[in-house]
Amino acid sequence: MRVLLALLALAAPASAQQSIEAARAIAGDPVTTPQRLTLTDIPKTTGKPTALFDGRTLDGWQAWLGYADPAITYNAGPDARPIGRSRDTGADFAVRSIDGRPAIWVKGETWGSLIHRADLSNYHLRLQFKWGGRTYAPREKQPRNNGLLYHSHGQPGEVFGTWQPSTEFEIMTGSTGMIVAVGSQLRGRTTVAFEPKIIAPHLRYRAGGREVDIVNGTPTWNVEAATDAERPVGQWNTLDLYVVGDRAVHVVNGVPVAEVRDLATIAPDGRRVPLTHGRIQLQSEGAETWFRDIVVEPIDRLPRVRAAG
Repeated sequence: MRVLLALLALAAPASAQQSIEAARAIAGDPVTTPQRLTLTDIPKTTGKPTALFDGRTLDGWQAWLGYADPAITYNAGPDARPIGRSRDTGADFAVRSIDGRPAIWVKGETWGSLIHRADLSNYHLRLQFKWGGRTYAPREKQPRNNGLLYHSHGQPGEVFGTWQPSTEFEIMTGSTGMIVAVGSQLRGRTTVAFEPKIIAPHLRYRAGGREVDIVNGTPTWNVEAATDAERPVGQWNTLDLYVVGDRAVHVVNGVPVAEVRDLATIAPDGRRVPLTHGRIQLQSEGAETWFRDIVVEPIDRLPRVRAAG
């Protein structure tokens, strides 16, 4: 899907070609050799693991919903109001059984998130997810979309009336593990290569590549995962998120796909303030999704990402 969209973009108006040229200017000429990334020196836990999902209830989680019509999310007028917590959300988020085990069910029709109350820092978070069968407007014909948002802070609905400011471990078919800045005041540095065959902003994570600052609303608003390590729709996937201070490593089914460092918020006076802790959010963004086995354990260092090729 992403390759098809990129090919369409190449034949589209000048703005699409301009985005490709902007990416080329940022990252240099395309890198044709794919990298094989491996995870080494995996840290040992420094304390007792904690389950964030008890398998029976949504205790510890609080729901927030965006607009009744998700299509207005990115251009809502001044009179539009998100749903927030003004109605029961049992038809949006629930604990249900699937494949013989309990899981958190996210319907996906109304955008929003489940926010966990724990303020987390220096941790390894592991969860499993798989896609359900339903997708919803306005994204019913687009790749399935969700996300694990971490270092969340500020107010629910502060970003587009729907999410808390955060860094995103993208969960999207073809792009799981992508790094996204959720909110205009978020920043994070990573290294990239220019890849014109993927959709804008045409930047893929590459160990040893050009350094960029991820900034929402700019040509570096997200960075694609190094590779698509997701299993086919309908199968369970394991995500590992390693976070120490203002650095993080994204791992999909045992394959490291991205690293980010210097996570920060921008203060009113323009100072860059390190972002080292926060809550997690499980998104609802147009696709039915299941989550289970959500466990966090303390660590004091990150694993290493090694590149071959």
